[in-house]
Amino acid sequence: MSRIGVQPISVPADVTVSIAGGEVTVKGPKGEQAWTFPPVVAFEQKDGKVMVTRTSDDKFSRAMHGTARNMIANMVEGVKDGFVKELEIQGVGFRASIQGNRLNMALGFSHPIDYTVPEGVTVEVADNTKIKVSGINKQQVGQVGAQIRSYYPAEPYKGKGVRYKGEQVRRKAGKTVA
Repeated sequence: MSRIGVQPISVPADVTVSIAGGEVTVKGPKGEQAWTFPPVVAFEQKDGKVMVTRTSDDKFSRAMHGTARNMIANMVEGVKDGFVKELEIQGVGFRASIQGNRLNMALGFSHPIDYTVPEGVTVEVADNTKIKVSGINKQQVGQVGAQIRSYYPAEPYKGKGVRYKGEQVRRKAGKTVA
């Protein structure tokens, strides 16, 4: 039995969950999300909680049991509070700015990097070096944060680059002259 899948999902008062067949729609103060699940999982809603069960015991059903439960829990948390990824830029001359739905970054290359922010995600820049990615979809917020970081991940010699807030970069010793 899935240890994650059997846990009930508590639904706050300001969030509504509607289940129609395999499609689950979650509405809250920050927005609305919908997801269609495969028919190997079933949903039951009662007393402000959503329970996820599986219809069979094959490998795919067992895998989808916990996945479906966490997807719904993330949707409920997203429409209630939202998700945030914070990034930092370190390096001399490295900076970022936001213009409309484009994030412009100068990361030491011969050209600026323009990243188009997808719908449903908000990007804010503070002090030219702090980037805040927020939205209601956990996967999308994480993906945008990872894509921004991938342009220049923090390197181990000088520590320059884009990193998540609080990320530790293991530093290496440079070359030594004999």
